[in-house]
Amino acid sequence: MADNARAKRLADLIREVVAQKLQRGIKDPRLGSHVTITDTRVTGDLREATVFYTVYGDDEERAAAAAGLESAKGVLRSAVGAAAGVKFTPTLTFVADALPDTAKTIEDLLDKARASDAKVREVSAGASFAGEADPYRKPGDEDETVETDGDAP
Repeated sequence: MADNARAKRLADLIREVVAQKLQRGIKDPRLGSHVTITDTRVTGDLREATVFYTVYGDDEERAAAAAGLESAKGVLRSAVGAAAGVKFTPTLTFVADALPDTAKTIEDLLDKARASDAKVREVSAGASFAGEADPYRKPGDEDETVETDGDAP
């Protein structure tokens, strides 16, 4: 349990250090203000760190940001090592976060469902019931009949 808490603290530190370094310390134009660090995960042995990031832009900007992060990996790892003070600085692996794409897909599906609901509401606006409004029999109805199975008196 203690190792898990230590990995979590180190992951939080890595996320902060990498985000600050990208914002202020890296002069690569491919890593502009459109790169955001979303999450960081560290293995239990504290040897490897996976840094998730998003890039707001088109596919070309995403590819450029991935190349920029790959080229700045050494500088970023050095900054993490200086800030963390651990015996072994974890290797950094950058992975594009799929969260924005997933959120966009969900939003598209919700929009489609809203449009379908509106269409159903529009079609049913002037419609009436196929039978009576209340199809259930109530005690005291006039045409109430009791079925018997022939053995009853």
